[in-house]
Amino acid sequence: MSEFIIKPDPDDERLSQLVDGIDQTGARVETRVVAERALTLFLNSQEVVTMMTIGDRPDLLAVGYLLNQNMLRADDTITGIDHDEDLGVVVVRTERATDYEEKMKKRVRTSGCAQGTVFGDVMESFGEITLAPDAKLKTSWLHELTKKINTAPSLYLTAGAIHGCVLCQEDRPLVYMEDVGRHNAVDKIAGWMFLNGVSPDDKIFYTTGRLTSEMVIKTVMMKIPVLVSRSGFTAWGVELARQAGLTLVGRARGKRFLALSGTDRIEFDLDPDSVEEEAPKHRRKGSLAEAGE
Repeated sequence: MSEFIIKPDPDDERLSQLVDGIDQTGARVETRVVAERALTLFLNSQEVVTMMTIGDRPDLLAVGYLLNQNMLRADDTITGIDHDEDLGVVVVRTERATDYEEKMKKRVRTSGCAQGTVFGDVMESFGEITLAPDAKLKTSWLHELTKKINTAPSLYLTAGAIHGCVLCQEDRPLVYMEDVGRHNAVDKIAGWMFLNGVSPDDKIFYTTGRLTSEMVIKTVMMKIPVLVSRSGFTAWGVELARQAGLTLVGRARGKRFLALSGTDRIEFDLDPDSVEEEAPKHRRKGSLAEAGE
């Protein structure tokens, strides 16, 4: 696979808009802000959830959401995905008849931006998942990935107030998705992997957001063995990662990182002293991401 099969398009006019305002001196300014719109998801004839999203790639978001909520199975056949932009509706149709009325009663609101949702029975299958034991993360890959991702054009650099997630293989970033909530960006990648039959066993998942329980759960549900972030950890996120055998790496900036789970997968093939410190503008970007920007 080559680098950046899919990457952000900060020039897409649908995803942001110019807004007038004033700055700290009272001077008139014009700034670009991220668009946010509602998208209601149906699985066959059943309404599942209304999500707040930037609106790009609704098909991938819908499929990924259903997968990560255990509402689509790995062997399900999708017969159609219909999106009506004017109505803000996306419908995923499957060959298998579905009925999740009872499941819909067991929602848990998560700490994710834009109010992520996890259904209660997701944890029932969490402990049954086995991640690839022979997967690895070389420190040279980690350095290259952070450099390539942080210097790529993105909607974050253009307008801020958005999170990014990247599916990677070795030192190559493959699929880079952004959204107002990091859970949405994760789900888009999950949808892309399912629809393209991509194996998770040798992949690395990178996020700009905090390593929360939700991020760990979604990564494990996708069966990706390594999760990396520029930002920090939550205690429950670390605990769940250790339960699942997930390699969890945070505060990955320049030559620095901190691994709190799955450290046996890490190969130290790079001398940290040979790596330059991260540029100040990227350090600021990291601190904003960790603060929830």
